[in-house]
Amino acid sequence: MTSRIRHVTIDSADAYALAGFWSQVLGLPVHEDDEPGDEEVLIEGAGLLFVTVPERKTLKNRIHVDLQPQDRTRDEEVERLLTLGAALVDDRRTPDGRGWAVLADPEGNEFCVERGAAERVG
Repeated sequence: MTSRIRHVTIDSADAYALAGFWSQVLGLPVHEDDEPGDEEVLIEGAGLLFVTVPERKTLKNRIHVDLQPQDRTRDEEVERLLTLGAALVDDRRTPDGRGWAVLADPEGNEFCVERGAAERVG
């Protein structure tokens, strides 16, 4: 018998607030039973579980997510995420349109934005 990944759990200072950011990023709802102040908050359909912990993030993530925009370009998605509260950590985009952008969510967890689906055609 094998195992499957049920959730990817992300430690956070405020599980509900951080889940709210990722809910907007992914366009998926926070679980209907979750509310501000909860120590565990799930994003429906994404398998992301945010858990409040007392310690702050201090080092680079060992695991991160890579996002691929479905209905906009990578650069448009980076701009959208910056307006939601992300920060640009490292710009690995190249003049030929390849590469990625490394961003951090409001609590400093790094993630990447790759080229959009339409940018990969052709």
